[in-house]
Amino acid sequence: MINKKQSLTLLSAVALSVSLSACSVFDWLIYKPDIPQGNYMEPQQVEKLRIDMTKEQAEYILGRPVLRDSFANDTWYYVYHYKSGRDASIVHKELILYFTGDKLTAVKGDYELSKEFNTPLEQSSLPTGNKTELVPLIPVQRPDEKPLVKENEAEAQVKKPIK
Repeated sequence: MINKKQSLTLLSAVALSVSLSACSVFDWLIYKPDIPQGNYMEPQQVEKLRIDMTKEQAEYILGRPVLRDSFANDTWYYVYHYKSGRDASIVHKELILYFTGDKLTAVKGDYELSKEFNTPLEQSSLPTGNKTELVPLIPVQRPDEKPLVKENEAEAQVKKPIK
């Protein structure tokens, strides 16, 4: 037979072990937000980069860099760090732009560059749209003004008394 002192000790030991392991057991119940930091860039933005672009043009496309090298103002760092709150997975991407004077000379990083990157902006061709669709599109109008829902004529003629 277990006496009162032993049962109290056993109960407190169980309560202590459950309280210490509760954080890891019920961790999936706790909401943890996603933490994005830095410059998020779409691949379409990086594909717009061309050699010999000015610093202003590159900044217009990608936004301000996270870091500009203090000792070499001609190196810009775009860093993106994302930590998922649910599974704690981490995504880390970098893009480094190198300038000579005011012109873009090289790009390194985790993003894929366009095939036309080495073609200067003045010599590259802009995408052309279909010229035949210059007429504005007007929505189709109904030819007649009939109501969409037909009312029962017998119900419409019967008037309910007002109380």
